[in-house]
Amino acid sequence: MTVQPIIFFPDQRLKQICAPVIEFDNALRTLTVDLLDTLRAAPGIGITAPHIGINQRVVLLDLPQSNMPEIYINPEITWLSDNKKQNEEGSISMPGISAPVERSVTIRFCYTDLYGKEHTEEADGLRSICLQHEIDQLNGIFWIQRLSALRRTRLLTRYKNI
Repeated sequence: MTVQPIIFFPDQRLKQICAPVIEFDNALRTLTVDLLDTLRAAPGIGITAPHIGINQRVVLLDLPQSNMPEIYINPEITWLSDNKKQNEEGSISMPGISAPVERSVTIRFCYTDLYGKEHTEEADGLRSICLQHEIDQLNGIFWIQRLSALRRTRLLTRYKNI
């Protein structure tokens, strides 16, 4: 439908804990279409409603190995594996910057689909990493908070110079 303006770091809206979605209506479906259009224009592989200034628990992933975009409403991680791996991460709200972040390899999570039906699934690989990253965003945790203080300071200096 419409590419929306992206909120850029250090906008304080990226630090807010998002409200759960309670209305599963056409406005929610329109929001997810706007998120997909915005994500593809960015470009990126994951986006949340807060990235476009909407304080709701909505995640959309458009992963290279998937046939279609994945939409998660009110997602919550219920289990994290002890096995961890570092992966390069970045954000459409902080373009041009990335750094290795350690995350669990496998997760279990629950979410609601666009029609209000609840699901529980496991994810691993890129899907697991992206879900952890985006659910952090819904919880007001911007990805650079997962870095050491020294690495975060260096990254922020680099970002200011871009």
